[in-house]
Amino acid sequence: MIAASRDLPFPLAIVCLVLIRGYSPLPTSQVPGTYTMSPQATRESFVFREDDYPDDEITATPIPQSKVSPHGQKTEKCKYNPCLESQIPCTELAASTGCLCPGFTLHNVHPQPPTLTSVTWNGSEVIVQWCAPYSHVTAFNVTVGGEQRQTFGKSRRNGGVGDIEHISEVCVMAVNDAGHSQGSCSMFKPRDTSLPLTVGLIGGALGFLLLLLLAVLLWRRRRQRKQQASISLHNTTETQ
Repeated sequence: MIAASRDLPFPLAIVCLVLIRGYSPLPTSQVPGTYTMSPQATRESFVFREDDYPDDEITATPIPQSKVSPHGQKTEKCKYNPCLESQIPCTELAASTGCLCPGFTLHNVHPQPPTLTSVTWNGSEVIVQWCAPYSHVTAFNVTVGGEQRQTFGKSRRNGGVGDIEHISEVCVMAVNDAGHSQGSCSMFKPRDTSLPLTVGLIGGALGFLLLLLLAVLLWRRRRQRKQQASISLHNTTETQ
């Protein structure tokens, strides 16, 4: 085989030697002063261990996971507006469609306060409008000047509280089984009802003075005519 390999090209001879080495391992001798690693030790030497590197050199890259609803679709935020009335509760939307609903506190936890958005006069009474909190709510209470004025259902977002005659603090609170929330308040200043009355009185007084002046002018006019008539009659009598 060695004599035949002399006639072959050098690269082909190397390949043949490698093949022969793979099928019939040659004995190896260890040179004094050297260390031969076993195959198992060789494999273990290339295994990565965290203690081989300082902690500040190891970084973990989080792999984002797509959230999938039980219905097999990618989850989205629920189409829920806490400021609109007569909506399907967000928890029911999440249960039926698998959408993502903001975190709601439980029924046995005091609710978060609602958000009072406006207190206005509509011509007949004061209207209070608010946005619901992200909590379990069974009703809404509205107070005027610290006193209970009205109670509205959990789906309501506005309501009338009647007339408010003086400057008062108007508050709305959320209620559930655990109690009521803190109030969301605003000061309401009623419209000035004395101004129209004052204007009416002034107008009436001016009208009365105008009529009185007109009556005086008419009286003086008639008196002048009578005087002129009597003078003319007196002159006519003297001439005769």
